[in-house]
Amino acid sequence: MSFDRPYFPIIYVRGYAMTGAEVEHTVADPYMGFNLGSTKLRHQYPKSVVRHVFESPLVRLMKDEGYRDTFVDGAELADGTALSPRTVWIYRYYDGASKELGGGYREEIESYAQGLLDLVNTLHDRYMPGDRAQHGSASDAFRVYLVAHSVGGLIVRCMLQKLSRHDRRIDKVFTYATPHGGIDLRGIGNVPGFGFNQSDTFNEQRMREYLGLAADTPVHSLDGAFPEERFFSLVGTNDDDYGLARLAVGPMSDGLVRIANAYVADAPRAFVHRSHSGHYGIVNSEDGYQNLRRFLFGNVRVDAFLDIESIALPPAVQKAKDAGHQIRADYLLDVIARVRGARWDLHRRTSDEGSALLVDYDRHVKGRQPVHLASAFLSNAARVDPSRLTLGFSLDIGVQVPEYQVDGTPFWKRDHYDGGYLFRDKVNLEASCSDDGRWSLRYGWDTDRPNAVKHAAAAANPLPGSWVFELPVVQATTPGLHAVLRLETRPWNERA
Repeated sequence: MSFDRPYFPIIYVRGYAMTGAEVEHTVADPYMGFNLGSTKLRHQYPKSVVRHVFESPLVRLMKDEGYRDTFVDGAELADGTALSPRTVWIYRYYDGASKELGGGYREEIESYAQGLLDLVNTLHDRYMPGDRAQHGSASDAFRVYLVAHSVGGLIVRCMLQKLSRHDRRIDKVFTYATPHGGIDLRGIGNVPGFGFNQSDTFNEQRMREYLGLAADTPVHSLDGAFPEERFFSLVGTNDDDYGLARLAVGPMSDGLVRIANAYVADAPRAFVHRSHSGHYGIVNSEDGYQNLRRFLFGNVRVDAFLDIESIALPPAVQKAKDAGHQIRADYLLDVIARVRGARWDLHRRTSDEGSALLVDYDRHVKGRQPVHLASAFLSNAARVDPSRLTLGFSLDIGVQVPEYQVDGTPFWKRDHYDGGYLFRDKVNLEASCSDDGRWSLRYGWDTDRPNAVKHAAAAANPLPGSWVFELPVVQATTPGLHAVLRLETRPWNERA
């Protein structure tokens, strides 16, 4: 069997089913939810609903990338059936918990992780018959992608971190709304480990057990078991459209998982205004699918950073600072990443939706630590307009005027209007690659001309195949901002 990168088999691992009825509903679905789509899209303002047909991740992978399912004549593909690398496999780990299809008994997460590893081993044998060699030998040709929702991502991590560390057969991992840091409840904190229907799976102490983490290792950490750059976390930020659980979890969440708990440390991530599940859920969304498609099959990774050189204070605040008073200011930063011609967002963090970035003056301004705005994956094959040879995308950036504090006291004056911005603009970008692998970038700000690119960005080449572009971000007022938007680009999907 030959594999043509980046097209490897996909294993989907679904999320948590709390009740017996949810288990039965889950196992009655051949695709365990990966086939669910939606016709509802929240309009950004005033949160009205518009009709947008998203068929489902499964159907779109079939239509866009030529994948197929594994079912034939009422069963999964039988032994001897020719397999295509472009196949989606459903890990049906809840079958045993069903009273109708199994024994009605829930296993611990370690058992589900072992079952996932068994499935990977089975596929290895199916795709590479006669090759029982260990990882790192001739079987290196075999790779799979793991795509997981919610607790499915913890099953994946348990397999990777406890049972099969450094497993080269796992090429990439993509998680939707996984509580990588556990689940926290308002007024309680981390969910108690009382064990009802394996709900202690989301308790930090229990997580350390099945992830094999030491007490001083952050629970978000992959702990060196898997390359962080090949593990993507998609974070939901819409708590309004989830069920009653949102009342216990609260805002700054997807209704079940808090934003701060929904990603793996030091790994690429994107934020989308979607709830944990449901009609406005993160899996059955165009936003989620487009991130999935570009991460699995794209050819360029772009990381955007804001290097802040200085932030000017209002005259009255600056006067207090010069007089020796202690000034405190934390700045909220909105950022939205879009691709050309699309009505959905690839990445979205805004203060109105409780997901904005927090810029700390001491760390990011005085300490000159870069602010990581977004990681985005772009794809020639996924261009909305295939006739355009360039990759077009945009970044909408807004840095809000903060509530300044002088010696710990809020500093309000008659010239302060809440909701003001130190900087607010959208930059439009078009990237292209020459035959010799050199990237070029043209850009333009909306304040110059909406949706246009007018300038060529100077490029540096710090590493082979990696290109860096720097764009000035300036609002020369008091208060104001002087910064540099730094775009680091590198090839994607070229690993042997």
